[in-house]
Amino acid sequence: MPAELLAGAALGEAFNILHEVVKKYGRKALNFNSAFKRLKRNLDRFAPAMEEIRKAGEELGLPKDETKSLIYQIKKGEELIRKCSKKNWLLRIFKYYDELTELNAAIVTFIKVDMNLQTRRDVLRLLKAMQKTKETRPSYSVPKPPDFIVGFDVPLKELKTKLWEESLLLLTAPGGCGKTTLVKMLCQDGDIKDKFGDNIFFATISNAPNLKVIVQTLLNHAGAQVPEFQSDEDAVNHLQELPKRIGLNPTLLILDDVWPGSETLLEKFKFHMPNFKILVTTRTAFTRFSSYELKPLDAKDAMTLFHHSTLQDGSSCIPDDILDEYIDKILKGCGGFPLALEVIGGSFRGQSVEVQLSRLRKWSTDDIISNIDLHKCLQRSLEFSGPEVKFKKFITDLGSFPEDRRTYTAALIDMWAELYDLGEDGVDAIATLQELNNRHLASLVMTKKDESEFSRYYNEDFVTQHDLLRELAISESKQEPIEKMQRLIMDIRENALPLWYTKQNQQPTNARLISISTDESFKSSWCNIQAPNVEVLILNFQSEIYSLPEFVEKMDKLKAVIITNYGFFYAELINFQLLKSLSNLKRIRLEKVSIPSLFKAPIWLRSLKKLSLFMCSFGQAFGNSTMKVKDASPNLMEINIDYCNDLVELPAWLCDVILLEKLSITNCHHLSALPKGIEMLENLEVLRLRSCTELSELPDSIKSLQKLRFLDISDCLGIRNLPKDIGELRNLEELHMKGYLLNLNLRNGLPQSTEKLKQLKLVICDDEERAKLWEPFMEVLTNLEVRIVEKEISLIWL
Repeated sequence: MPAELLAGAALGEAFNILHEVVKKYGRKALNFNSAFKRLKRNLDRFAPAMEEIRKAGEELGLPKDETKSLIYQIKKGEELIRKCSKKNWLLRIFKYYDELTELNAAIVTFIKVDMNLQTRRDVLRLLKAMQKTKETRPSYSVPKPPDFIVGFDVPLKELKTKLWEESLLLLTAPGGCGKTTLVKMLCQDGDIKDKFGDNIFFATISNAPNLKVIVQTLLNHAGAQVPEFQSDEDAVNHLQELPKRIGLNPTLLILDDVWPGSETLLEKFKFHMPNFKILVTTRTAFTRFSSYELKPLDAKDAMTLFHHSTLQDGSSCIPDDILDEYIDKILKGCGGFPLALEVIGGSFRGQSVEVQLSRLRKWSTDDIISNIDLHKCLQRSLEFSGPEVKFKKFITDLGSFPEDRRTYTAALIDMWAELYDLGEDGVDAIATLQELNNRHLASLVMTKKDESEFSRYYNEDFVTQHDLLRELAISESKQEPIEKMQRLIMDIRENALPLWYTKQNQQPTNARLISISTDESFKSSWCNIQAPNVEVLILNFQSEIYSLPEFVEKMDKLKAVIITNYGFFYAELINFQLLKSLSNLKRIRLEKVSIPSLFKAPIWLRSLKKLSLFMCSFGQAFGNSTMKVKDASPNLMEINIDYCNDLVELPAWLCDVILLEKLSITNCHHLSALPKGIEMLENLEVLRLRSCTELSELPDSIKSLQKLRFLDISDCLGIRNLPKDIGELRNLEELHMKGYLLNLNLRNGLPQSTEKLKQLKLVICDDEERAKLWEPFMEVLTNLEVRIVEKEISLIWL
């Protein structure tokens, strides 16, 4: 919503009436009365914007209370002009000179001051409201359906009809048939949106449902207070609060990917209240509930989807004369399953005609076409050759992260940088993920468009992978004996440890990557794993208290640790000090972790180069910290802190990280100031402070960062001016100032020292007025490009 629309519809309407009255009755007065001239000139100037306000206000239903006083004055002005239009109009114009002047001043003051303040406040409210939904909580917002869908129009109509009749309905079909896609389409349907509005909740259950997290998230989405549950029974008891929050409003709850054995779970969500409906997607029908079965695509729709999946640069990459000979057999082998059609079709992209022909010949003669096996069908897509072989390892690596969860690309970048030397900046990793996305082997969501070399920051981008493809990836990783595996991927449910894991005389594994995922019920003591060659360790869990495995201490070659909490509340880490003896550890990424738990014992990480904290809780972590970072982590070069909502101030020891080259702090809305002594970061090249809405200023000492090349202060609403000595940043090449930053408070222009920024090549903003601030310096800053990009508020990462 543009900020200038926040004044309300009533004001725009009153303003336009006054403007028309002045134009109608004021022609003669313009020649005699300077007050009238000024009023007419300002009304003409503000009229286009106020008309937009009026129209938008009607559409959006914006508040009227704050503009009542000005509306009252405008209506008085309208009466005044009408009086002046009567007989003896000349005498009346001069008689009401003071009142016309007062009206003009009131309008100008409101436009320039009051509306600006209201805009700033409303934007702050908007961002804080957004932040509440982002903080650390899983979202129940409905994912968007794919861009291209075929063959679901009839099933959508039938499913909708069935849903009106039932309070709980199952949508059943084998995996890969498109159940989730159909549900996403349903949520975009006009009738459904009209019926349920914002009360559509979407939850992915998977094969290990965590009832506590599901209930906590649902209550949070409904605006209820979220407690810590002692048991599943306690969670169910609190779930009864939901009807009180929803009231009689029609509500649709979607439980996606419910596995067999979860019938009792569904019963817990049934409420005896009108207009409450539950839609469940499952591979197996539960006889006690009504169901709608989704059929595979027919031959025509299967052909259309397959052709679309092979498209490259807008046209099919398989010549028609080659495809026609084998297409019927290939389609029969895919069995009408959309997942198979997309994956197999995508496997032909970018291949030579010879490779395509060879695959078509082989696959069309497989036994699979006579006895459809979706797993084997998908497995064919991994039959890479030549340079393509490298993709197989990347697909298998994706299995290291839990099913039905978003895997942030930043984690993959850290992993692949150490395993395959894929580059520090993430470009190679993103290119790889885009290739997997093109082949439908994974779904990549990029939340922001790249604007420049420096602005590549992938911490909000993520990847999802279909359950069946993850199962295939794990299966591929288990083709060798345990002791020879390159990847060791363990999903531990409750306390069911693998047999090989509990053997007394376990042989060492040769794995370079170990991934261990546990659920909230896992309480077993860690057994010993001998993994002398492991370089990347991934730990996924759902507990509020989590103890690092003791065998980590012996992983001498460990280079990267990625620890992710998928629970609702922040988790406390125990035994974190086990990492202190790992001399090769270079990267640590923590997600939804309580930081104070890390400072209970000194941790010496002399090789650490990169620290990433995503949606973590800081509490009072730095308040009494006496950490000597220059001794503990003398080689730290990059720190990323994202979506840490309670981060109020940065620690003083940050300024002792003298080798630091990149500091990124984004969406930390309570960060109020940068630490004193920031000028000590003499090697800093990148400073990213995006969406730190309460950051009040950039300190004057920032001028000492002589190696700084990139500065991003977009959406930093509290920053009212740039430092007067900003020009001392002699090596600054790029400045981002997008969003509502510096909202109308730079009308006096940029600091004069700006003309010294001789190396500045690019300024990115999203407002014409802000771009004009740079015009006085364009003759001096001859290499400067001021680029205006489209405004956007992206919630896609939710």
